[in-house]
Amino acid sequence: MPGRSTRSLRVWGLVHKWTSLICTLFMLLLCVTGLPLIFHEQIDALLHSEVKPAEVPKGTPPADLDLVLANALAKVPGQVPHFLIWDRDDPSALFVSVGPSIEANPVDNRLVRMDTHTGAFLDAPDVTGRFTYIMLRLHTDMFAGLPGKLFLGVMGILFCVAIVSGIVVYAPSMRKLEFGAYRRQRPRVVRWLDIHNLAGILLVMWTLVVGFTGVINTWADLVVKFWQADQLAEMTAQYRDRKPPAQPSSLQAAVETARRAVPGMTPSFVAFPGSLFSSKSHYAVFLHGDTPLTSRLLRPALIDAETGQLTDSRDMPWYVSALLISQPLHFGDYGGMPLKILWALLDVLTIMVLVTGVYLWLRRRRAGLSVDRAIAGGSAATAPLLSR
Repeated sequence: MPGRSTRSLRVWGLVHKWTSLICTLFMLLLCVTGLPLIFHEQIDALLHSEVKPAEVPKGTPPADLDLVLANALAKVPGQVPHFLIWDRDDPSALFVSVGPSIEANPVDNRLVRMDTHTGAFLDAPDVTGRFTYIMLRLHTDMFAGLPGKLFLGVMGILFCVAIVSGIVVYAPSMRKLEFGAYRRQRPRVVRWLDIHNLAGILLVMWTLVVGFTGVINTWADLVVKFWQADQLAEMTAQYRDRKPPAQPSSLQAAVETARRAVPGMTPSFVAFPGSLFSSKSHYAVFLHGDTPLTSRLLRPALIDAETGQLTDSRDMPWYVSALLISQPLHFGDYGGMPLKILWALLDVLTIMVLVTGVYLWLRRRRAGLSVDRAIAGGSAATAPLLSR
């Protein structure tokens, strides 16, 4: 049994070593770029000015959406609307996402910011040069599109495996030490090991949650494509051969119809006919609830863009709901500034774990020590270090 235990620990040590080494550089990239993204709203407000919406008396009704759309398109001639999006954080503003054609990739769309209450144009900033946009692209796909997302997803899986294998490797020796022990009088490598282990213990659950939800988010494009071929295709099957309407019906009326069809829910965004989240002949109004959980979930209501009539509305399938729920868990943006600060502190601790892990591995290589010697020695001070 001791021999089998030693062999098992050796295997786990190798798993931890190689999964950590392969993913560490990319995890550092994600942690460093993720840190400013936690405070992206505050950073954008500090670095970039924007036109403020008009101050209106409390209870002022929103402007007619057809007026909002017409005013937005007048500022960007030659562009076609893909989405109308309500600003989750600022109810006095909304966005119209436009592109050169309805078939254009919405990733490259331009956002036109409009006043919710007056329907007036506010601004249409080019966000592609902003610091937060660059951080977001590095964090999500490294400017490599879907291949970049899927690659980072694989790195995220390796990161989760490294965490689990690290627990298995470190647990035996850590049981011999008091929780939070920092051996100040020991050599530097042992002190770094104590920092690495303590930070790792404190972060285990958080890093697993953030790592796993990050992996789910890298599958977002695939989830959307599957939803299009699955539920959306089923909801629009009888309209598959219809041509796009020459004169779409009222946008305002479509949103009101969706509200009546799904009482108690609030519009989040509208996908225009022919866009990524709709059919060629429907407005797709996506609505959310008002509780902490349901505010993150969406329900589509399809409105015929010729007749203005509701044709279907269903709850999203489980795989889309899983994606939507994973996003606030990953970004920590559902608990206000206190949670953002906590997420930032945990992110910094994760960077410490990654950096100390690399340092310990380099020290071990320099010393010419092996996993086998570490396990055979059984030293509480060196075994977890050498098994990395």
